[in-house]
Amino acid sequence: MTKVYWKNFLFSKVRIKRILLTTLKVSILIFFLIFGVGPIIFKLSWTLQRNVLFLNFLDYPKNVDYSSPEKYGLPGARNLYVKTDDGINLGVWQILPSNLLEVNETNRNSSEYFDNVLNNGQPVMLYMHGNSGNRAGEHRVVMYQNMRKIFHVITFDYGGYADSTYREPNETNVVSDGKFMVNWVRNKTNGPIFIWGHSLGTGVSTHVLDILANEDGFEANGLILECPFNNLHDEIAEHPFARPFKDLPWFDYLVPDAMYGNGLRFESDKHILNFKAPIVILHAEDDGVVPFHLGKKLHEVALQFRTKGQAPVTFHRFDGKHAYGHKWIAKAPETLEIISEFVKKYSNQDKKNEHQRHLDIKNLSS
Repeated sequence: MTKVYWKNFLFSKVRIKRILLTTLKVSILIFFLIFGVGPIIFKLSWTLQRNVLFLNFLDYPKNVDYSSPEKYGLPGARNLYVKTDDGINLGVWQILPSNLLEVNETNRNSSEYFDNVLNNGQPVMLYMHGNSGNRAGEHRVVMYQNMRKIFHVITFDYGGYADSTYREPNETNVVSDGKFMVNWVRNKTNGPIFIWGHSLGTGVSTHVLDILANEDGFEANGLILECPFNNLHDEIAEHPFARPFKDLPWFDYLVPDAMYGNGLRFESDKHILNFKAPIVILHAEDDGVVPFHLGKKLHEVALQFRTKGQAPVTFHRFDGKHAYGHKWIAKAPETLEIISEFVKKYSNQDKKNEHQRHLDIKNLSS
């Protein structure tokens, strides 16, 4: 009986050792695949880098009827398509300001009417959205609904998103689309022009205004940055998905440095130094996608390096207790007041005349 007991005991002990050894080997293999091979594949795959950043394959909400913005809570809006200089069709919604919602149904369905009222001198806001989803996203619609109380709102999808012409997005392409849309608005209105960028759209909008300021001296009346990051390198390193990897000694080389080398940079902390337009930054403390301190970093760079000839950059913090997170600052009661004051301050006649002079010059040269 004793011999049988010890035999079974020794057999169980050996079996446990084998199980533990096998578990250890599997764990090491999994660790190696995830934290070693995974980052290497990421560095070598431009397609993977691009998809992880832009997420344009996540098209939500699904099955949007873009021709009917009213189905998504936007009466008094129209859908249209504009063709860029490089032949890309961009899907656009033009959303009338609240004071024009009482027009009759005939006018609401008239393209001529929409074209005319866009040139009625009211402030126009061009919205540049972040990665993933489309212009009908719930948080975006809430923003349009609130901001139409101040603006004539124009929103669009970059090439590769929603119903715009499909192409794989990269920084050059989305910035080119943003630049085209700014110029499209410039040629449609003589009113003040404000740009609103959210998340990745903050990187697009700052880059666009840098380019236009240097190309032809254009300055928007104002730039609104919602949940911005200072540059993509820091954003990738601080993103929640990167936290398990960021302390690895090879992380910078294989992930953010690799993306930087492939032209995925979105260096807002450089671009905001190269145009004069006033900027207001909105950021929630509980932002789980773009950490709050990256928005603060961008603001600090602006305070330190923008010159006296450039307009001020202001920062508005939203307490984390309100749970606005990354998407819902538009719901905050104070947001409308902040933007209203911003628009009143910078919608001056000199700016209107500047836009009109640009239109006259462009028409003469065409």
